[in-house]
Amino acid sequence: MTSKPTTKACETSKTQNAEIQTSNQDRILILDTTLRDGEQTQGISFSPEEKINIAKMLLEMVRVDRIEVASARVSRGEQAALAGIIDWARDNDTDARIEVLGFVDDGDSVAWIEHAGGSVINLLAKGSEKHCTTQLGKTLEQHAEDVRRNVAIARERGLRVNLYLEDWSNGYADKRDYVYRLMEHLQGAGIDHFMLPDTLGVMTPERVFTAMMDMIRRFPDCLFDFHPHNDYGLATANVVAAAQAGAAAVHCTVNCLGERAGNASLAEVVVNLRDQLDMQMRIDESHLARVSELVQYFSGKRVADNAPIIGEDVFTQTAGIHADGDHKGSLYVTRLSPERFSRRRTYALGKLSGKASLVKNLERLDIQLSDENQRKVLARIVELGDSKKSITAEDLPFIIAEVLESSDYNHAELLACNVSSSLGLESTASIKVLLNGQPFTAAGSGNGGFDAFNNALARITKRQGLSLARLADYEVRIPKGGRTDALVECIITWSRPERGQFKTRGVHANQVFAAIGATMRMLNLVMHWALKEQAEKAAATATAAAALSDATASC
Repeated sequence: MTSKPTTKACETSKTQNAEIQTSNQDRILILDTTLRDGEQTQGISFSPEEKINIAKMLLEMVRVDRIEVASARVSRGEQAALAGIIDWARDNDTDARIEVLGFVDDGDSVAWIEHAGGSVINLLAKGSEKHCTTQLGKTLEQHAEDVRRNVAIARERGLRVNLYLEDWSNGYADKRDYVYRLMEHLQGAGIDHFMLPDTLGVMTPERVFTAMMDMIRRFPDCLFDFHPHNDYGLATANVVAAAQAGAAAVHCTVNCLGERAGNASLAEVVVNLRDQLDMQMRIDESHLARVSELVQYFSGKRVADNAPIIGEDVFTQTAGIHADGDHKGSLYVTRLSPERFSRRRTYALGKLSGKASLVKNLERLDIQLSDENQRKVLARIVELGDSKKSITAEDLPFIIAEVLESSDYNHAELLACNVSSSLGLESTASIKVLLNGQPFTAAGSGNGGFDAFNNALARITKRQGLSLARLADYEVRIPKGGRTDALVECIITWSRPERGQFKTRGVHANQVFAAIGATMRMLNLVMHWALKEQAEKAAATATAAAALSDATASC
C-alpha cells in the first residue's frame, strides 16, 4: 500500500541566504562536492591548503551557490581544512554556503562541525528499506526517530540541516512506500533540503524525471536536491532530467571526480542547464577551465583530452574542411565558443590538415607566406603527420625555416651541454650556446637535470636582457611498448603575459635532452618575437620622425 500525497509543509530556514532556499524552477542552485565526494576518488587526498584554495576559487571566482567540503569525524587534518575554509568564508560573508557531511551519531558530527566553525550539516539517512533494515538493523520508525533527534540536536546548536536519503534511487525503485513514509516522518523536523542520491549511478534520465516529479508533487513544500553518480555515464543527463522535473538544486564535482566513476562534471552541468534548459545560475563560466586546471594539479588526475568544455582538444579543429568552413563563414561555430570559457580555438596540424588549417595558424603567428610556399609547408606537415609525429602550432616556424631554408627562427643554438644527476645532491649543468652568432657559456644547479639546465640558460639570457617564458605544463610521451632506448617526445606548455600560452616540442633518446630541445625552441621563439618588436618600434620611430620632418619643412 502506498501513501497518499501530502501537503504538510517542510520547515525551512528563513534566516540564511535567501538564494539558498529558492524553489523557482527558472533558477537552480549548484552544489559542488569536489572537496567531499570528489575526494573519495581513488588516490586523491587534498591537503588543508589545497582544500582552502579550491574552495576559494569555487566560491569567489566560479561562484557556485554551495560547496560540500568535508566529512565529519574523518581526521584532524580534515577539521583543520574546514576551519581554514570557514575562517576565510566568514570574512567574505559566504560561510552559510559551506556544508559538511555528517552522521546520525547523537551529536558527535554536530560537535565536530561546530568546533571547526561550520553552520550547515548534511545528515546521512537511509533512503532505502534494505539499507535501513540490513545495515542498521532498525525499523523505519526507529530510524526516523533517530534522524529527528539528530536534526533537533543540530538545530539547537544553531546549525542548518539538509538530509541525504542514501540509496534513494534503489529505495524508490524497490519499495517507494518506504521513501514516502520516511518523508512523512521527517518533513516537519526542520530540514532545509532533502537530497536525493543516485548512490550507485543506476538511474536513467527518464526514471530520474519521473521519480523527481513524483517526489515534488507528493511533497510540494519541500526542497529537493539531486545527487548523481556516473557509473553508466549518465550523470550529466540525469542532472538535466532532475532539473527539468523541478529540483531546487543539483550536485556535481570539478572534473567529474567522485566515488567509482565519479559524479557529474561541473562544467557539463552548467552549460547544459544554461544552453538546453535556459536556466539561470550565478556561475561564472569564464573560470570553469581554470578551476579544472587547479583541481587537476592538486589531485594528480588529468582529465581526458576530449572532456567537454575543459579537455585539451575540445576547441581544436582537426579536419581541414572544418577550418575551411570557419575561415569562409564560421560554419562550424556553436554556442560553445572557446572565448566563453576564457579559452582559444586552435587548428591542428597533421596529415588531415588543409590549406585553411595552415592559414589559421599562420595568422595566429603573424607569418605571411606566398601560395607556393604555403603548398610546400603544407606538404611537409602532411609528411610529418603520416609518420605519426605530433605538430604544435609553435613547431610551424621551424618547419617553415626547414622547408624554405630560412634563418628567421635560428637565433639560438645549443653547442654543448653536460648534465649531471645524482642521488642526494643537486644536479648540475654546464652549457655553451650561440645567441645571434655569439657564443656564451654558463653553469647552473637545480632540482634535477632539466632545472639545472634552465638555471644555467637563465644566467646567459638575463645578461642579454632576455626574459624566458614561464613553464606551465610538461608532458613526456614514449611509444607504447617501446624499449628503454626509444625516442622520447617532450611537449612543454609555456606562458608569457603578452603571448598567453604556447607549446614547443623536443625529441631525443634522453628525456632531459628532449626537454632541453623544447626549451631551445622556446628561446628561438622568444628571441624572434623580441627582434620583431624592436624592428616594429624602430619603424614606428622612423615614421614619426619623417612625419615631423615633413611638418617642419612645410612650415
